[in-house]
Amino acid sequence: MIMTPSVWFRLFEWIPAVIVMVALLILWELLVHVMDIQSWLLPPPSVIAMEICNSFDILMKHTGVTVSETVIGFLISVLCAVGLASGIVWSRTVERATYPIIIASQTIPIITIAPLLIIWVGTDIHSKVIVIVLFTFFPIVINVVQGLRSVEQEMVDMFRTLGASPFQIFLKLMIPSALPGFFAGLKVASVFSVVGAVIGEWFGSSAGLGWFIKIAGGQFQTARIFAAIAVLSTVAILFFLLIVFLEKWSLRKYPPTAERVIRLGES
Repeated sequence: MIMTPSVWFRLFEWIPAVIVMVALLILWELLVHVMDIQSWLLPPPSVIAMEICNSFDILMKHTGVTVSETVIGFLISVLCAVGLASGIVWSRTVERATYPIIIASQTIPIITIAPLLIIWVGTDIHSKVIVIVLFTFFPIVINVVQGLRSVEQEMVDMFRTLGASPFQIFLKLMIPSALPGFFAGLKVASVFSVVGAVIGEWFGSSAGLGWFIKIAGGQFQTARIFAAIAVLSTVAILFFLLIVFLEKWSLRKYPPTAERVIRLGES
């Protein structure tokens, strides 16, 4: 792979974040030793790193379970959310029938529903998938609806003048215009999906990082808890970066946004 100047520039952009992260870890390590905090109460990063190495196999086993639940729930949420958002924009009847329910569903703390799902559905993957869908459904629907409605009326009128049908307007004009909003919703949902998987595993499961954290907490294995949290954070970051990559690839032919124009002017 040839490292072009633009690639090097993007890598250098992350240097401040790496420096801050390393500085925080060093400060954490020093404070734990200087204040003589016991490892079972707050382990230093070196102990957490050692725990990750020692428990790597079991961590990867439970990570695989959590990732599979997250991916399945996320994909189901995307399909359902895009379908419903399209129906809301296409039909006023669908909007009036479903929009209040969608908004009302967000007033109920999802963490209180998880135990009920365990009772109704069981402790298998289905309950975790439902929790993930409940966590990720709302931001995708709202962003897709907003994106579909962001089309300028002049563009719609031009398509109609050229003889385009309503379906052609929706397919060739509204959907491409909604892509930025769609990916904005996906980025939010990608992080929420990992949170939903952990909550589902916490209330009823026999595997997964949420279950792993629950068992380690009951045994006061603080280093294991932090090791699992570090792995979870890494999974969420990688998932988010995957969405960002797909967004840049899908929107590569779009005109630059104001933020990109400003950054190009600064470079």
